[in-house]
Amino acid sequence: MKLELFVGTTCPYCHLVQKEIEKQGRTDVEFHNIDLSEADLKRLVEEGGKEQIPCLFIDGKPMYESGDIVKWLRKNPQQ
Repeated sequence: MKLELFVGTTCPYCHLVQKEIEKQGRTDVEFHNIDLSEADLKRLVEEGGKEQIPCLFIDGKPMYESGDIVKWLRKNPQQ
């Protein structure tokens, strides 16, 4: 399963998700910061359809809303 998290530098909801990933000790999530990479921002909009963060792509399918992402991460621990 491929997990990619698109975040912003100052986004508090992104920080919530990142803290959950750190808490779980996950190493299976690839991070993309749209504030630091124009290419990541472009990809987020093209593939996700909107410029909303945090966005977790699960095998290419976008999931938005920090609460939903945290719930998914808890239900799907790293193998």
